[in-house]
Amino acid sequence: MAAKKKAKARKPKKKSSGRKSGLSQLNYHLSPELAGIVGTKKTTRPQVVKKLWAYIKAKKLQDSKNRRLICPDKTLAEVLGSRPMDMLKMGGAISKHLKKA
Repeated sequence: MAAKKKAKARKPKKKSSGRKSGLSQLNYHLSPELAGIVGTKKTTRPQVVKKLWAYIKAKKLQDSKNRRLICPDKTLAEVLGSRPMDMLKMGGAISKHLKKA
């Protein structure tokens, strides 16, 4: 005779508590140069990156052939530097303009 298998007790799924991750909770004071682009003096790092990308796309500052390169205009050059920059290195460049609140 075949032995009957016992059904495993399933753990109930955890519901999201609505909390944000650690990085998105930290507010930063922005440098005057970065605040001029973003539009606020104090915000979270993900919001800074989001607003920087909105600025880059609105001003069409990405290189047309290599979309990974950001070619800064005069305003953005104060934050990122005057040379074209790879988009993955943008995070490191903006960290100099962020101070913990």
